[in-house]
This record gives sequence, structure tokens and C-alpha cells, in this order.
Amino acid sequence: MGSIPDPGELTELTQPSFDEFKHQTSLMTGCTLMWKELSDHISSLERNLMRQSEALKRKIETLDSETNASLDSLKKRELSIDASVKIAINRVELLKNSALDSLNDDDPEDNPDGEVDDGDGLLQLLKSTCLRMEAKEFWNSVIDRKKEIDLLREKIPAALSECIDPAMFVMEAISDVFPVDKRGNGGGNDLGWACVLILESLIPAVLDPVIGKSRMLVTPSVKEKAEEIAERWKRSLEERGGIDNVKPPDVHTFFQHLITFGIVNIEDLELYRKLVIGSAWRKQMPKLTVLLGLGDKMPDMIEELISKGQHLDAVHFTYEVGLVDKFPPVPLLKAFLKDAKKAASSILEDPNNAGRAAQLAARKEQSALRAVIKCIEEYKLESELPPENLKKRLEQLEKTKTEKRKPAAVTANKRTRASNGGPMPPAKAGRSTNAYVSSFPASPTIFSSASHPQYPAAIPAYPSPPAMYGTSTPPAGPYVYSPEAAAPPPLAGSYPGAPMNYPVAYGGYGNGLAPAYQQAYYG
Repeated sequence: MGSIPDPGELTELTQPSFDEFKHQTSLMTGCTLMWKELSDHISSLERNLMRQSEALKRKIETLDSETNASLDSLKKRELSIDASVKIAINRVELLKNSALDSLNDDDPEDNPDGEVDDGDGLLQLLKSTCLRMEAKEFWNSVIDRKKEIDLLREKIPAALSECIDPAMFVMEAISDVFPVDKRGNGGGNDLGWACVLILESLIPAVLDPVIGKSRMLVTPSVKEKAEEIAERWKRSLEERGGIDNVKPPDVHTFFQHLITFGIVNIEDLELYRKLVIGSAWRKQMPKLTVLLGLGDKMPDMIEELISKGQHLDAVHFTYEVGLVDKFPPVPLLKAFLKDAKKAASSILEDPNNAGRAAQLAARKEQSALRAVIKCIEEYKLESELPPENLKKRLEQLEKTKTEKRKPAAVTANKRTRASNGGPMPPAKAGRSTNAYVSSFPASPTIFSSASHPQYPAAIPAYPSPPAMYGTSTPPAGPYVYSPEAAAPPPLAGSYPGAPMNYPVAYGGYGNGLAPAYQQAYYG
């Protein structure tokens, strides 16, 4: 056992090793780095806390501002109720008196047939039906003028303002078509356009006269009836085959009904979303989607449209909500054209469309090109996607289509020549016992319908034309028209020109004129 050294004695100092020095140095470096990382992390947390604090402060200020604005609006609305009600009552009273005067002073000689020549006349006609609350006559006046839809859109709001109760009047006017079609002809023509037009035109007629569009003058009873109509339409979906089979015009009418009467139901947002996706190609659908309260779901809906190959529809939705940066339109348009070309190629390869494959494929590509060109012009994308090449391709397809429609010209028979036995027939004339050879230039070939009766085989030949129609080298002997029977001797005279309306072999006509049904079919 060693003895403990005396502290007073000098002991030999041991030199630290180089490895120990490196170890200490690495420890110091590690501590320094760790301290720096911790400092940076703490600084980052402080900055994040400051940013969040500022954001919360701004949100609080915004909420306070919105709250104050809402309170002011509510106060204004409350104070304006008496004035709005007074104006509405006076207006209803005035309209009631006007309606009574109109009924008492009705002159049947004034425009007896309901015909109008201009916009003023149409307005007076519509006002008359609205003033008398004749909903069915108003409806008939609208649907009879589909070609004047722009004029109707201008005049209907002013006419509806003459109604004592415009909202109830509109619901009654479209009741034969919406929420379910009650017509007995299986639906007939689609009248969704008229329903949408009338519902859109109702909005200006029910605006509050004091505070405007922030309040609609629709009574609680009318709004309740509108909600019942919406529920009935939703129940009828199952009868029409569900969401996938409902017609887009019906969907558009349903959405416009909800927006016009302000009865959008938050619980039905998923139903609205599915209906929008199914009818996304309609021009008004992006705007309706926002009005239905689906703006926050728009990114997911755009991605769903892209996944289904509806790139063009996705572009319209993108511009409606300002998501162009997230969904650039040019790649979407290019993908749309690429899919259209693939679809056209598949049509050409389909054996079931052998007769019309080229026509269907060209029509498919033409439709896609027109849609993309219109989209480029609407959203000013010429610098990113120049439309010149697309327009050239469209012109090429249209030119090809036009050339295919032109009838093929048939060259005149060059084998006809004069001789003692008559003109020389075509080389294949002898193959058929029913062949008939005219001595005059052949008319363009016209194929007759399958229902057209065949002419009898025994058709007498035309007499030989004068010698001036032939060549200077007559044949050695007479030439018979058929290998089975020789032609009868020529008559003394000859026709001065080609016989008119005389049937040629296989149903053609000597003067090149087809029957009326052939003219209509072949153009």
C-alpha cells in the first residue's frame, strides 16, 4: 500500500496529452454550436410569437370593425323597416288600384292577338299580365319568344315590378315546369331557360327600396312556400334517377330558385357540390357555386374536375375564384386539347363507327378547338398560348369537311362514237343484260334510295346521234348493245338534244336532276 505524498513536497507535473486537448476543444466547439442553435431557436420562437401576436391583433381589429359595421347595418335595417313597409304598402295599394282600373277598362280590341312589334309593345304586354296577376298568360308570352331572349331579359324585371306580389306570381308562373314537370307530353321541349330567366328577373323586383340588395321584400309565407318547393325538387331526384341523371337545366333552375329567394341551406352543401360537378360545363355554374356558399370548397372541386378530364370547366372555375396561380390555365387547356385528340383517334379506330368515323372525329376536334380559342380570347391568354396554330388547324378541318361534301364529278364517256351500228358502249356494258348506253354525254352519278323502284330491264335504246358527234374513223361493222341481243335498227330521225327526265340505268336521270328526296339528302 503506497504512502500518501506530502502536500508540501514537490511532485512532478504530468504533461497533458494531445488527444486530451483535442477532446476538450471538441467539447468547447460543441457547446458553442449548441448555444448558437439554442439562441437561434429562441430568437425564431420570439419572432413567431411576435408575428402571431400581430396577426391576432389585426384579426381582432378586423372583427371589431366588422362587428361595428354589422351593428350599424342592423341598426340601419331596423330603422328602415318602417320606411320600407310604408313604401311597400303604398306601392301595393297603387298597383291594386291600377289592376282594378285595368280590369274595368279592358278593351278587347287593343292588340287582340297579343302580337307585338317592338320592345315597348312587349313591355306593355308583359306589364298587362303582371298587373292582372295572370301568371299563365305571362308564362306563355315568355316561352313564345325564345328567339327574343335578350329583349325579354331587359323587359321582364320592369314588368314584374307591376305585380302586387312578384315572388308569388313567379312561383305560380313556372309551376307547370318547376319543381316537377307537370306537362302531359312527357316533358316536351326543355323550358329551363325560361324558368331561370324569370327567376333572375325577379331579384330587381323584390329589392328593398331603402337599403337595396341587402334585403329582399319576400314575405315569410312566400319564403316558406319556396322552401317547400325546394324540398319537393330534392325528393324528386330519386324519381329522375338520382344526381347522375338529373338534367343540367333543372339543376340550374333549382340553384337560381335557392339564390333568388335566399333559402340556401348549409346542411345541403354537399348535395350542391355534387350537383355542381355534374353540371360544371354550364357557363353560369362557377358564379352560382360562389353564391351557394361553396367558395371555400372550390379548390377541391377544381381538382375533382381535373381528375375527371374536365380541364376546360376547371379553367372557368379557377378564374371565378381567383386561383389562377394555383391552377395555371394554359397547361389545363393543353391537356384538354390532348384529350380531345385522343378521343378523336379512338373514334377513328372504333369499328362500330366505320361509316362516320372520320366525320365524328373531325367534329370532336373542331368542338375542342373552338372552345379553347374562345377561352383564350375571353381570358386574354394570347401571349401564353397563341391561337394562330389552333385557328389554322380548325380551318384545315373545316376545309376538309367542305371538300368531302362536294359531289364527285364524273367524266364524259369518251368511247362514244358514230357508226352504222350506233355509238360504242362503255367497256363494262356487256357485263349486264340490263345495261343501257346513251349516245349522249353521261350525267353525274346519283345513287338512289333503297326504296326507289328499279326500272324494268327492257328499255329501248335511243337512236344513233348524227355523225358529227363521232370520230372520223367508223368501226368495221355494227356494234350491238348487248352480248345477248342486237339493238333494233336506228330510226330515221334523231333527238336534237339529250332527252329530259328520262331514266338512265340504275335509277339515274338523264338531265342530272335527282328526285326531291334525293336532292334533300345529298344537298
